[in-house]
Formats: sequence, structure tokens, C-alpha cells
Amino acid sequence: MSTEQLSQRKTEIRKAAHAARKDQADKDGVSTQITDRVIELPEYQAAKCVMWYVDVRDEARTRHALPEALASGKRIVIPYCVEGELELFHLESMDELETGMYKILEPRVDLRNLPNKRIDVKELDLILVPGVAFDARGGRTGHGKGYYDKLLENARLETPLVSLAFECQMFEEIPMQDHDIFMDKVVTESGVYDGIGRKS
Repeated sequence: MSTEQLSQRKTEIRKAAHAARKDQADKDGVSTQITDRVIELPEYQAAKCVMWYVDVRDEARTRHALPEALASGKRIVIPYCVEGELELFHLESMDELETGMYKILEPRVDLRNLPNKRIDVKELDLILVPGVAFDARGGRTGHGKGYYDKLLENARLETPLVSLAFECQMFEEIPMQDHDIFMDKVVTESGVYDGIGRKS
């Protein structure tokens, strides 16, 4: 498959996944099934420092699970975007979030540069990764901007990468390029797909 064909196929998959995700019934209830399954994973249980993300638009919803995650005694980290790069924020309370650009819930601007709030990606023991479409191998496509790819390239090799998705976001095969990063697991309301892991 040429680069152009691959790009076109990814665009088609994104379009289909967006439509399916938008039509997903009972997003709140189904999302709770997914986040409950994530929290039960041995990798999650073992992790001391976990990166969650705050759902946007029609993504599997994570915000309802954050209070429980915060109460668990783990260090909870969430990403936010600054000029095309993801920065990491140590979240200790839901009150530290505010609605930012594009109506996305983000860390309060006045807290972002406090030394105890800034986290390095190497500190993460588990990373929860959003995405648009996935396959059973752990293949993933996002929105095509590469924000997460840049972040994940710098994570520790042994840090598990887990994606949350509705079952309707699973496809037979996501075309992957050399620089694309595979997820270790994709968790849906139907089960856990064990990916092939990252290429080292």
C-alpha cells in the first residue's frame, strides 16, 4: 500500500469510526462498563502513576471515573495541549479542571506551572490513550495530528499503553506505518483485546 493509499484508507476508517461513535447508544452506561474493566486490569492495579485523559466529543467517557481514580491513592495525571505538544498535569481534584478552548475540560491555567503539578512522561506506569479507531492487534489511529505519538515515543518501553473504545470503533485492520505505535491493550464494553505490543 502506497503512502497515499494508506492515508486515504485511514481517512475512510476515521470517517466510519466517527459516525459509529456518534451513533453509540447509552454512551454513559457503556463507558462505565469500559472504565470499570480498565480499573480491573492487573496493569492498572499495579500502577502507582496513571495517565488518564478527559473525554471530548463522542469519545468513551472517562470523566465519571476520575473521582474514583483520584480516591484510589494512585497519582493521576492528565494531558493537555500546548502549541501542538502534550504537557502532563498531576490532577488531585476535579476542582482543578476548567472548560478551556473547544469546550474541553482542562487543567486550570493558574496551576499548570506549579512544580508539583508538572509530570515527566517517564514517571508514568500506565498510559490510557484515546483514539478514533482500533484493531485487535492494538493498531490505532487518532485524529492524524500525532500529539499522542510524540508523547508515547518518550514513555518508558515497559509502560503499558491501554486504549478505551466502544466496540463500534474496532476495525478488521488499521493500516500502520513504521512510526505508528501499537497499543498493548484495547478495552471495549465487550472485552479486552491484547495487542502485539510496541515494536522496540
